Amino acid sequence: MKCFYYLSPTLAETEHVSDDLHKSGVDDWFIHIISKNEDGLGRHRLHSGNYLETLDLLREGLIGAALGFLAGLVFAGLLAAFKPFGPDVPLIAYLGSIFLLSCFGAWQGGLAGISSENKKLHRFHDDIAAGKYLILVYAHKNEEEKVHAMMSRLHPEALLVGMDSRFYNPFAEPEPV
Repeated sequence: MKCFYYLSPTLAETEHVSDDLHKSGVDDWFIHIISKNEDGLGRHRLHSGNYLETLDLLREGLIGAALGFLAGLVFAGLLAAFKPFGPDVPLIAYLGSIFLLSCFGAWQGGLAGISSENKKLHRFHDDIAAGKYLILVYAHKNEEEKVHAMMSRLHPEALLVGMDSRFYNPFAEPEPV
């Protein structure tokens, strides 16, 4: 499944794009719109982007978990080297400290991610701030050509500005078109 990024100039055009995508067989769950005008999307019954698409929660959480894991390894190594609790500390104590620090890192990373914009949207930040609408269309391999043909034929003003070749990889940038 690929994700196609289309930039639409107006809410009315975005609604027409959504209607035509539905008519061509794309399910409502595979069309998400990112905009600063959330009220307008709600009034027109258009699906806005979810937290995984708009916030950097997943990416930062994974980075935090990795850093927490490394901190846990260092902490467990220091415990094993200096033996502050005596020589007979069970293995589960070392594993538990690694696990707890990994979870703490994931939590801290998630807190950082929930307060920042998704890195995939960084290229489109100025357009969205200017009032344009970023339409994310998730298409199965057999629907890709149909979506492109319909969009270029009926909606040339909605520009294809990016494509994600994976369903969701928080570390990949959308490929420019």
